[in-house]
Amino acid sequence: MLKRAMFKRQMLIGLCILLAGLLMVPVVVVAGDKVNINTANKETLSALNGIGPVTAERIIEYREKVGPFKSIEEIAKVKGIGEKTFLKIKDSIVVE
Repeated sequence: MLKRAMFKRQMLIGLCILLAGLLMVPVVVVAGDKVNINTANKETLSALNGIGPVTAERIIEYREKVGPFKSIEEIAKVKGIGEKTFLKIKDSIVVE
């Protein structure tokens, strides 16, 4: 009986840890399954494959300085986004 109670407790603790981890995942604002790079915030941009917080901030700064992106390819003009990074994110982003 003691083993069963310990197992239930361990399962409950594991479930709580899993749920807490899921709550810490950034909420992604998407258009369909894609992130709108003209409206996404730093957390959403950082969730893209190959984009960290520094590059996400650069995307926002570029957008504020130059204006909205006219095409997804324009994101390659942002420092830190080269061809490899663009190829990683191109299917996950949209311009609206």
